[in-house]
Amino acid sequence: MSKDFVPVFRAAGTADVAAIVALVESAYRGESGLRGWTTETHLLDGQRTDAASVADVIGRADSTVLLAERDGELVACCHLERRGQFGYFGMFAVDPALQMAGLGRRVLAEAERIVREDWRLSDMRMSVIEQRGELIAWYQRRGYQLTGETGAFPYGQPRFGIPRRDDLRFVWMSKPLQEAAA
Repeated sequence: MSKDFVPVFRAAGTADVAAIVALVESAYRGESGLRGWTTETHLLDGQRTDAASVADVIGRADSTVLLAERDGELVACCHLERRGQFGYFGMFAVDPALQMAGLGRRVLAEAERIVREDWRLSDMRMSVIEQRGELIAWYQRRGYQLTGETGAFPYGQPRFGIPRRDDLRFVWMSKPLQEAAA
């Protein structure tokens, strides 16, 4: 299958939970994640997410999980949540076999469009594990900037993964979204 395709975007429903969990796990953990560049296996063991967490964000008010599909098959996803005056971007996953083909950029652009045009918010924010320098640089090339804010990693909560090191923390990144309504 060609990597050049236009994904079909839609919001996730509860029937999509298992496919989302499988995609996120494949992108961040295990052998398939090692093929892509988004793997966190050098930082974390264990799971990246679970069905209960995904079902929670799908069902939460002011929250959506955006899916990107090709021929009805899930190939990428992200979580968007309205948090006051900004949109939060998280749980971003692209099928490892399709990474480095522009799909991630398309998903991020659609997420920004939703937050800017549909939700009428002026900024997108996210948190990234500080030790993920290549990922931080990828977001910076797309206009995101480090805010200087940091957050603690949830040590002792294995549902977020089992840390391989004791110095993990999150950094916050933000991007103003042009043409946002006041």
